[in-house]
Amino acid sequence: GMGGFGLALALPFALFAAFPGMMSALPKSGGWMTTVKVVLGFIELALALKFLSNADLVKHWGLLKVEVFLGLWIIIGIGLGLYLLGKIRFPHDSKNAKIGPVRIVLGVLSFAFVAYLATGLMVDKEKDSLNSLTLLSGIAPPACYSIFHPCDCPQQLDCYKDLETGIEVARKLNKPILLDFTGHACVNCRKMEENVWPQQNVYPYLKDDYILISLYVDEKIDIPENQRTTVTSRIDGRSVTFKRTGQKWAFMQAEYFGVNAQPFYVLMSPDGNLLNEPIAYTPDADEYAAFLKCGVDNFKKMNGK
Repeated sequence: GMGGFGLALALPFALFAAFPGMMSALPKSGGWMTTVKVVLGFIELALALKFLSNADLVKHWGLLKVEVFLGLWIIIGIGLGLYLLGKIRFPHDSKNAKIGPVRIVLGVLSFAFVAYLATGLMVDKEKDSLNSLTLLSGIAPPACYSIFHPCDCPQQLDCYKDLETGIEVARKLNKPILLDFTGHACVNCRKMEENVWPQQNVYPYLKDDYILISLYVDEKIDIPENQRTTVTSRIDGRSVTFKRTGQKWAFMQAEYFGVNAQPFYVLMSPDGNLLNEPIAYTPDADEYAAFLKCGVDNFKKMNGK
């Protein structure tokens, strides 16, 4: 990461030092620089809301539910579009500046993006939830994080967020378990939930064949002091006391599976036997469906079916 930042910062200076004639080809300073700064200002506001949304999801503040988030982005998008088309001006803008074709195209694209954002406020009547904006998976809050159409689990699935409770249900129903190590601020987790899970060859497995247990490794819910436990890692011998729920799930994932990235999917029987090799981020729906089918088939074999 540091190498990437260093390369990006040093590359322009290296090029100009090697080819000084390129300096003369650069555009002169003027009104276009103000336009660039203002456009970047709009984008920075949108990104600031994105990062605040991550904190909001993890902390459960309820400040930026999906309707509020999309509403603010729509306002920013409209403001950017009006500015690019010259309908809004700022004090440092050139008064007689002409609106060129590039600004017109970018302005139209801004309004097109606003129209796309508005579709996220429409209700999917079949699932009784807001539409998921697949292009913004992991950027905008999930559709379930809603004021008017809240839901506990993605795609209106039944899921459990406590390991022991989920295992008990799986034992009673004699169903295999899909252990979903995920995170509130995990971009790839949202991509899986909003792009892969709804697919026709995937959704029936999640809805009918598995008990879904979603363990959020960044969950900040405090564990009461009288319920806190201290365990010793089998890997490095260190002692860990779990003060928050997410710490317990993160430790479990690293300790038993040697992985600390999310999403991470484990198929297992109610008594803890793995049904196949766990997988991580799998954007190919066919591949993910094959993974789920393999688990169901192996579970049936274990039960003599």
